[in-house]
Amino acid sequence: MVLAAGAGSRFGGGKLTASWRGGVLLDAALAAALAAPVRKVTVVWGADPKVATAVRAYAASADAGDRLVLTQAERHAEGLSASLAAGIAALAPDCSGAFVFLGDMPRIPMAVLPRLAEALDQGALAAAPTFGGRRGHPVLFSASLFPDLLRLSGERGAASVVAGLGDRLTLVDAPDDGVLFDVDRPADMA
Repeated sequence: MVLAAGAGSRFGGGKLTASWRGGVLLDAALAAALAAPVRKVTVVWGADPKVATAVRAYAASADAGDRLVLTQAERHAEGLSASLAAGIAALAPDCSGAFVFLGDMPRIPMAVLPRLAEALDQGALAAAPTFGGRRGHPVLFSASLFPDLLRLSGERGAASVVAGLGDRLTLVDAPDDGVLFDVDRPADMA
């Protein structure tokens, strides 16, 4: 899933639909999510209706309309956890796990995605990339963690669930710092 429901207030609004390398910022996160070993990509939108329009435009241009699913986080103002809950609720019942991509992270190295999936296949409850000793995104969660993710509240997202996993979280070295890079302010776009 790609979380794209926030207002982008630190950016001044319109962050995910701001110009980025020939498209909009969200396009890069969508490309990474579609490159992951997944059946469908659920895009959670909320504060900015232009995000849904951008997703539809990307789906048409990338011929990915059959793989992209839009879902609205009606409670998006409650924080990242509400967006995460909306995304989990939209997943197929037989889903064995879910990558959680953030819409404002445009430089995810696609080479790390199959390695995260492999970690889950080998029994990890979750897998996350690291670079320079820092944990990054996307995080891949086993479906067995979905109930824990649904109990979250506020803006912190899944950090507390990840922190409580200990050695049940597999860390995978990423080839570059794209797993850490996100856009918060217009200056970050440079």
